[in-house]
Amino acid sequence: MVPDETHQYMGIIWLLQHFGWTWVGLLVVDDESGDHFLQALEQLFSQYGICSAFTQRIPNQGRLLTVMEMSDMASKVHLPFMDRKARTFVVYGETMTVMWLSTLMLLAEPDDQENTLVGRVWIMTVQIDFTVMGLIMSWDFDKFQGTLSFEVHSKEPEGFQAYLQNRRPSWTEGDGFLKVFWEQAFGCSFPSLKMPAKVDKTCSGEERLETLPGAAFDMHMSGHSYSIYNAVYAVAHGLHALYFSRSSRRAILGVKRLEDQDFQPWQMHFFLQGIVFNNSAGESVSFNDKREMGSGFDIMNMILFPNNSFFKVKIGRVNSGEGKEFVLDDDKIVWQMSFSQELPLSACSDSCQPGYRKRAKEGEKFCCYDCALCPEGKISNRKDLTDCSACPEDQHPSKDQDECIPKILSFLSYADPLAICLASIAISLSLITGLLLGIFIQHKETPIVKANNRDITYTLLLSLFLCFLCSLLFLGQPTKVTCLLRQPTFGIIFSVAVSCVLAKTITVVVAFMATKPGSSMRKWVGKRLANSIVLSCSLTQASICGVWLGTAPSFPDFNTQSLTGEIIAECNEGSVTMFYLVLSYMGLLSVISFSVAFLARKLPDSFNEAKFITFSMLMFCSVWLSFVPTYLSTKGKYMVAVEIFSILASSAGLLGCIFFPKLYIILLKPELNSREYLIRRKI
Repeated sequence: MVPDETHQYMGIIWLLQHFGWTWVGLLVVDDESGDHFLQALEQLFSQYGICSAFTQRIPNQGRLLTVMEMSDMASKVHLPFMDRKARTFVVYGETMTVMWLSTLMLLAEPDDQENTLVGRVWIMTVQIDFTVMGLIMSWDFDKFQGTLSFEVHSKEPEGFQAYLQNRRPSWTEGDGFLKVFWEQAFGCSFPSLKMPAKVDKTCSGEERLETLPGAAFDMHMSGHSYSIYNAVYAVAHGLHALYFSRSSRRAILGVKRLEDQDFQPWQMHFFLQGIVFNNSAGESVSFNDKREMGSGFDIMNMILFPNNSFFKVKIGRVNSGEGKEFVLDDDKIVWQMSFSQELPLSACSDSCQPGYRKRAKEGEKFCCYDCALCPEGKISNRKDLTDCSACPEDQHPSKDQDECIPKILSFLSYADPLAICLASIAISLSLITGLLLGIFIQHKETPIVKANNRDITYTLLLSLFLCFLCSLLFLGQPTKVTCLLRQPTFGIIFSVAVSCVLAKTITVVVAFMATKPGSSMRKWVGKRLANSIVLSCSLTQASICGVWLGTAPSFPDFNTQSLTGEIIAECNEGSVTMFYLVLSYMGLLSVISFSVAFLARKLPDSFNEAKFITFSMLMFCSVWLSFVPTYLSTKGKYMVAVEIFSILASSAGLLGCIFFPKLYIILLKPELNSREYLIRRKI
């Protein structure tokens, strides 16, 4: 008729979890039932993250102990209460267990009761009943104020209060128990003919039960009484079903009467298991498939008064059937006055705040831990997490590492001041290059323009003009088109420019060697050699870029790993090997051009460009040698800015070193740019 005790164990777990109590003291009666309770509860504790701060066994005996035995027991019981971190205690046993516990605590340190017992929360199991008059009146139980206890579910039947209020001993002739209870409860005696005696107070029989304190007599239906009440009606319904079955059997057999001795008590089991009825309290009564009453447990809050009377308030329910298994109304709970403002913390360690994780202490239970800051790149967004978690790829940890924040999309946009500066420089240099090309075309018949193949000069200026403009492809959010064009366009145009420089340098060398008597180099003098060099070198680079585009072309990508707090919109090069192959080929052309120009820098010629080419290629190589480590060490939009700067700086170096000296002569020293001046120099 009572629910399975397993539901009470889970009710204790849910109650502890509800209030966050993880460091709990266990006070358990010292018998087999206590052993079973500890075994079951400790297993549940480990599953639900709760630890027992201590386990103290309370004696289960009725004999009187010696003073020495009482003193030893009191010391053992008192010692666990010195743990200031354990503020919640679970007591398992019977009413006698609480009596022993109170006695031993009082004997241990009578002068230190306020320090050891005040501010504690008591959770008591269903077997403990405070409605024991002698116990309550003899001991001071104010330390148990606010106790949370489990009771078998009950509901008061209709008319129960009226029945109790009208109850009189004279109604129950022959019921000796009620008279004995009446005398003890009201402190009076009934006159007796057999044993006439002088008594201080005579029972009138008209005393009213509702005048008794709750400690002496509880006017409310208790869980055990409710179980007995349901049991009586269950048996009655079972007997009715049995009688109906036997009547049907008599009708079938055509027998008027079956002997009573044909009935055996075990035959009731079948009829009891199948009964379903509504009692006068308005609840349905039935048995589950385990032949148990699935009524569950009520959670009560005990309120004590100065006269040792008490009142129990129902604050929750532990259901054994389907539906919400644990219900609790916190607002109804009355706690001890010592922590009326806030609940006590019953934990071995303080809670780890968001942004931290729990780190176990060596040699201690898992409820005792230190708090460690989450590793870089991870967060914890709740208290007391055992591990930190990484944010999604499109988010990053906050400064306090307690939440994930969306990352900012990063690229070198046109509105960025750095991009505006680089774009302005690129456009300015391209306009200057275009202006230079126009000036050279205008003075195309002058010796300084005609020297060293003016067609190659025009090609070089045009390629530099395109070099400045191609840097603009690196600005803005990468798209499929810009990613495909960026590196191949830059590689091919720059290769054309460097090939022109190489062709100019070789032209100077071949022209000087051809002036020697009997030289076989005269057949190489002319535009043919220079054009072949430019075409072959440029086509080689174009072929490399074609293979790159055909096998693993660049594509738009979002890099979420390189920078914290940013998603880098970039062009994935597709094949890093091909990217560095393009750069390496361009570097090879530059080194060859620099070497040839360096060797030819002192050759006699009116407009020998070799010394200017030497300096320009020195700048060119320096820029691109420093580009590689700088490019690899930067991330995001600054990586793109480094490449744009390298393009502009190397192109400007070629433009300034090769063409500005010629521009100076054309515009400011025109007398040096004449045939007469050249003839005079030769004479």
